[in-house]
Amino acid sequence: MSDAFARIFEAVRSAPAHTPVGTVIDVVGTMLEIGGVRAAVGDCLEITSTSGLLPVEVVGFRQGKLLATPLGSTSGIRPGARVVHTHRGATVPAGEALLGRVIDSFGVPLDGLPKPPKLRRCPVNAAPPSAFSRRPIVQPFETGVRVIDGFLSLGLGQRVGIFAGAGVGKSTLLGMICRSSQADVNVVALVGERGRELNDFVRNGLGETGLARSVVVAATSDQPPLVRARAAEAATAIAEHFRDQGKSVLLIMDSVTRYAMALRETALAAGEPPATKGYTPSVFAALPRLLERAGTSAGPGVITALYTVLVEGDDLSDPIADAVRSILDGHIVLSRNLGERGHFPAVDVLASVSRLALDVAEPSLLKDAAQVRGMLGAYREVADLIQVGAYVDGSDPAADLARRLMPQIEQFTRQDVHEKRTSFGETKARLRVLANHGAKR
Repeated sequence: MSDAFARIFEAVRSAPAHTPVGTVIDVVGTMLEIGGVRAAVGDCLEITSTSGLLPVEVVGFRQGKLLATPLGSTSGIRPGARVVHTHRGATVPAGEALLGRVIDSFGVPLDGLPKPPKLRRCPVNAAPPSAFSRRPIVQPFETGVRVIDGFLSLGLGQRVGIFAGAGVGKSTLLGMICRSSQADVNVVALVGERGRELNDFVRNGLGETGLARSVVVAATSDQPPLVRARAAEAATAIAEHFRDQGKSVLLIMDSVTRYAMALRETALAAGEPPATKGYTPSVFAALPRLLERAGTSAGPGVITALYTVLVEGDDLSDPIADAVRSILDGHIVLSRNLGERGHFPAVDVLASVSRLALDVAEPSLLKDAAQVRGMLGAYREVADLIQVGAYVDGSDPAADLARRLMPQIEQFTRQDVHEKRTSFGETKARLRVLANHGAKR
C-alpha cells in the first residue's frame, strides 16, 4: 500500500497544474467582476477578448465573485469572455542587462531595442528589510548640487522627499542629481508622466552618460491605474535586486503622488469608501510598504531614495504630502517664488530639513550651514519691508548683514542645469567663506 501510495503521490506531484477557467460577468469602468474561478488577491488572470489576451490582476472579491483590474485596454471584452488563471504572481525582470534601457511596468522594452537577455524575475511586492537588520546610516551621500550638499547633508541609504507644485523644477533637479551622484546604479520610476516628459527626461535630464548606468521604468498617464502603480513597485524591486548584489543604488521616483492617485482610482472602482480628500484607507497603508523597502539592509548594498511629491496649490498640508513626510528621513521643499525668479534649483532652505544631517555631516559643515541659515532667516523677516522700500538701514544688524551678503548666498545656492558637478570639498569651502563673513560682523 505504501509503494502504491508513493507512486500515486509522485504522479500527482509531477502532473501539470490544473488551470481553472472562469467567465467575465460584469465590466464597470476599470473594474471587472469574474465568476467561476478561484484566485487570491494579487494573482494574475488572462481574459480572451476580440483584441487578444488581456492580463488582469485580482484586487479583491465580493459575494463569491472576483474583482480584477485590467493591465491594458478593456476594449473588446464581451459578457461571458473566457478567463484563465495563469498561476503567475506579479514579477519584473532585473539584471545588469537592463542598464541603459527604458522599460515599462512589466519589463517590456520601450526604447525599440531587443529584449535584454539573462534576467532574473523578482517579485514586485517584496517585504521591507527587518528594522533590526538595517545597518546604521553614517556615510554622506554626495549629490553634486551645492544647496543640498551644503545645507541638507544626505546620508547613503537615506530616503528623502522633494515637495513642490507643478512646474517648479522637480524633474530637472532629479536629472541633475542622477548625472552627478556617485551611486553605482540609478533606477528611475516615471509614474503617470506625459509621453513628452518621458522623452525629455531620458534625452536631456539623464543624457547618454546618465542613462548608461540607469534603468528607467516608465508608465505614462494614459495607461490603466494599476499599470501606473506597478511602475513604482517594479522600479523598487529592480533597485532591491542591485542592492542585494552589494551595489550603491540611487532610486528616483517621480512621483509618489501619482502612485497614490493610481491606487485611489483602483480602490474606489472596487467599492472601497474614501477617507481623506478622496483617498481610501488602503492608499495610506500602501505608502509605508513601498517607501520602507528602500534604505539599508543587512548586506553591503544600499538604496538611497528620492521621491517627488506633487503638492496641489503648493499646499504642504495635502494628505499625501503629510503621510509621505512622516515616513521619510527628510524633505526638500521647492519654492514657486524662487522658481518664478529664475532661481534654480528653487530649494527653500529654511523650509527643508535632513533628519540625518547630524549623523553624516562634519561638525564644521553643520556649524557653517547654521550660520548661513541664520542669515537667510534674518533676511526673510525683513524681505517685505525691503521690497517696498520701508526698511531702514541700522534697524537690525543681523538683517543688515544678511542684506549685504544675499548676492553671494544666492550665487552659492544657484546652480545651472548643465553646470559641472560641484565636489563636496568645493561646496564646504564656499560655505565656509560665507559663514566667516557672517561671523565677522
